[in-house]
This record gives sequence, structure tokens and C-alpha cells, in this order.
Amino acid sequence: MAVLLWQGATGRLGNLPAMSLCDRYLALLKAAVSNTLYYTPDAVPSLAEIARAGELMALVRARVGQSPWAEQRLKLSHERRQMLDRILLLTPEYTARWLQSNHPPCHTLLSGPALDNLRMCIETVLADEVAGDLIECGVYRGGAAIFMRGVLCAHGDQHRRVWVADSFEGLPEPGDEDLLDALTHELLKEVGAFRVSVESVQEAFRRYDLLDEQVAFLPGWFSDTLPSAPVERLSVLRLDADYYESTRVALDHLYPRVSDGGFIIIDDYNPQFGAHRAVDEYRTTQAIETPLVQARASHVHYWRKTAR
Repeated sequence: MAVLLWQGATGRLGNLPAMSLCDRYLALLKAAVSNTLYYTPDAVPSLAEIARAGELMALVRARVGQSPWAEQRLKLSHERRQMLDRILLLTPEYTARWLQSNHPPCHTLLSGPALDNLRMCIETVLADEVAGDLIECGVYRGGAAIFMRGVLCAHGDQHRRVWVADSFEGLPEPGDEDLLDALTHELLKEVGAFRVSVESVQEAFRRYDLLDEQVAFLPGWFSDTLPSAPVERLSVLRLDADYYESTRVALDHLYPRVSDGGFIIIDDYNPQFGAHRAVDEYRTTQAIETPLVQARASHVHYWRKTAR
């Protein structure tokens, strides 16, 4: 059993490799919110789960063949129509595993690389003294927002707030015109469509001893809360809104509040569903030329706001 001895100002712990306490804390926090300390994500779906997944896919295939979904399918680009058709061919086993992956026993669905990207963005704005709070739009069980608050805590920041924005009623029902979003929603309803109460998320913050005056909640649909949200400046805007409308509303109302030098992180840029389209449209209409950067977590893209 290793004996841990604190060696004064060197920041070293006995026989462990040289690593700052900040790094150790954030590595442990990352593993905790993603539950990689204990959880093995390779559980085999039960026969009942596979059968239910098959029923869901049959219902979705049938609906795509009916109007208005059939009409919307014809309006998709060739690439997006191919993507839709590949989804419709998913086996019950694969669908069951996909549903499991969207409802695991953890506080965040983000992978280690996605959390590393979030940490990098936060630490960069701290080092560069970029003004503004942090916000996550679409928080699920709160793990990523908890990690955001943990990064501030680890660096001794006592001024910036972490805003936690979510309906806390699950994902909104997308319109039929957003066919890929609508199809995804039909499947996600099976696992609750990410519905988690605000009380549950607050309790999660409390368990990590990170629920304090630097955490503020914005419960409600984005179209109702974000236009009048009491957020003056942002240094990190993280969007995990999944669908077109939610992503576009968040960008419309929050991007102008991001300070120059701040980061915009898009969790759902890949695959090319509604969030992807919303981001591309917004960047085009706002003439944003700063390139999108793909994080090591391939679905996550981000850019840094530059002065015009």
C-alpha cells in the first residue's frame, strides 16, 4: 500500500509521479462525473431490450413512409437522405446498444477527450483573462457543468459563475421539418429524452461539494429563458442542445454576449443532424470566418471568438 507524503512546496506526493494537485483533482473529477472509475460500458442488451428496440425501429420505418415525414425525406440533401436511410437499417441489437449509451449510470455522457477540451477552453480564458461567465445549454444530469465549476474551483476563481440552462423536462419535441431530429427524438423518448429534474442536478452539484453562489440555474425552454437571462458576458458557451431549434435559439441570444477571446463549444456538430445545420446557418449569417476546430472527441467542434 503506497504511503502518500506531502513534500512541502514541491507539490509532489511521496512515490507518485510529479503532478499538481490541480491536475490530480480534475483528473479524478473527470473520472467521477463520467463514471469511468467503476462503470463498464460494454453491457450486453437483454433479449427484452433488443426486442423493444426492434419494435421501435419498425414504428420509425413505418412513420418515415407516411406524410409528412415522407415529404420531408424528399427535401433532404442527398447526403442527409443517405444518413437517414442508414439509420433506418440499424439492427435491433445496435439500436439497443445505442439506447444504452444514451442512458448510462453517470453524470455526463461526455467522453474523456470531450471533457479535456472543455477544460482547455476554460483554462485558456482564465490564463488570458477573458471576461465573462460560463454556461452550458443542455445539461442532462449536470456532469459537464459540475466539471466546469470544478475547473474554476481548482484554479481559485471566485468571481465567474457557471450558468446551468436546461428545460429540466427533457428534449423539446422537434418539428416534422427537422426529420433527422424528429427520428432521433422518437428513439430517445424510450430512455426519457434526457429528462432530469432541476432538483436532481442540484443534488449532484451538492455531492461534489460544488453547489455554491457561483452556480446559477436557468430552468425552462431556451426560447423562454435565454432572451432575458441575466447573463451579461460569457467567456465559454457550451451548447449541448441536440436539435436545430434549440441550438439556433441559444446561438441567437448568447453568442453576442461571448467576449472576444471566448470559446463556443458545439457538442452535437457531428453527425450532421439539426445542431450541425443550425451552427452552419448561424456562422454564415453572422459572417463568422474563424474555422471550426474538431476536438479529439469527433462529435465536438469549437471555435474562439475574434474581434471584428
